[in-house]
Amino acid sequence: MELSYYIPSIENTWTGRVDDVNNRDAFRIHQTVSILDLNDIRNIQLDLDKLNICLIGFKSDTGVKRNLGRAGAELGPAYIRKELANLPVNFDETTQIFDAGDIYCWNGNLEEAQEQLRKAIKIILDKKLFPIVIGGGHALSLGHYLGISDYLDNKQNIGIVNFDAHWDLRPYKNEGSSGTMFSQIADYCKSNQQMFNYLCLGVQISGNTQNLFNRAEQLGAKHILAKDFTTDNKDSNRLVIQNFVDSNDKIYLTLCSDVFSSAYAPGVSAMQPFGMNPEIVLNYIKQIFKSNKVVGFDIAEVAPRFDHDNQTAKLAAIIIYAIINQLSEM
Repeated sequence: MELSYYIPSIENTWTGRVDDVNNRDAFRIHQTVSILDLNDIRNIQLDLDKLNICLIGFKSDTGVKRNLGRAGAELGPAYIRKELANLPVNFDETTQIFDAGDIYCWNGNLEEAQEQLRKAIKIILDKKLFPIVIGGGHALSLGHYLGISDYLDNKQNIGIVNFDAHWDLRPYKNEGSSGTMFSQIADYCKSNQQMFNYLCLGVQISGNTQNLFNRAEQLGAKHILAKDFTTDNKDSNRLVIQNFVDSNDKIYLTLCSDVFSSAYAPGVSAMQPFGMNPEIVLNYIKQIFKSNKVVGFDIAEVAPRFDHDNQTAKLAAIIIYAIINQLSEM
């Protein structure tokens, strides 16, 4: 089964400063990335004694456009890769990073792009690679979740942890958008007799109608408001997150860049002046990864056309970088 709507990366995707060609202690990320073609992966033998991480882009913001958001996230994967390329290597040879290229959205067919991402995630997980999806619009979550579900064969409970200013539980009829993915996942879970376990962190009261809060309550979804991520609430927030992680077999972790304050992340589809501090978010991400239950991670809605000096793309790259380093130490 070959992927369509898919373009593998090329070697010169990963370029940057070179301080030394032999001394690994002087290497940067671009010097360690290997290119992977998912249509040929069955013929590739991977060293399963290593931590094998696979980056894959979702080159689409069709869902953002359908949701009447600011378009531009289609270019997110390229800009995030560029910022990641020059970061220093702080892990040893037991960690290997692969770049599998991009799923793209042909002629605005978001549904097929999501289906192709679903298949790609299943291929990646079957090969015991850890997927990191680089968006692109947050509509990627539907494909990512379904790929994880296919891999687990509906035999384990998947908890969704979403760092996001929005619930993304909007109703949908004929087509989905970047605001409907978790409604679509909830319906998928219901039709497949699966639990819908959803924790949304960083929700903005100003970014969601009361109807969306009602919908979340009906579905049994949990949340912590952005305004409640304070020093005083640190222990209680950690407990809420830990209890959620403990109650699920596996965790799908997704991050929409609009969870951050626009002071840190101006280049997003929907700016949040009162959004969260990246350092606080990263600390909770690390807590979740320590559970050793995370089966996939993605970051969405970096829109370079609205960015300043690639600030948001670099923030996304550093979050991915921190996750790679944490995984390498586990």
